[in-house]
Amino acid sequence: MAKTNKGPTESRLTFGRRLREERQKRGMTLEDLAEASGITWSYIAQVEVGRRNVGVDNMHVLAQGVGLTLRDLL
Repeated sequence: MAKTNKGPTESRLTFGRRLREERQKRGMTLEDLAEASGITWSYIAQVEVGRRNVGVDNMHVLAQGVGLTLRDLL
């Protein structure tokens, strides 16, 4: 399969922006969220800028990591 170099989708960018906004609102660093969620800080950083196509299970864990339900984060 050929590799494409498509940029991040609007959905990924929106989710990443919301996650970063909520994380920063709580005074959390990437490392703090990584510890709270069990997901590496480098993965979270890529989610926040839309480079990762994050799955629903990870979205749920990240929302919990910032103290929200997935519904509230979305």
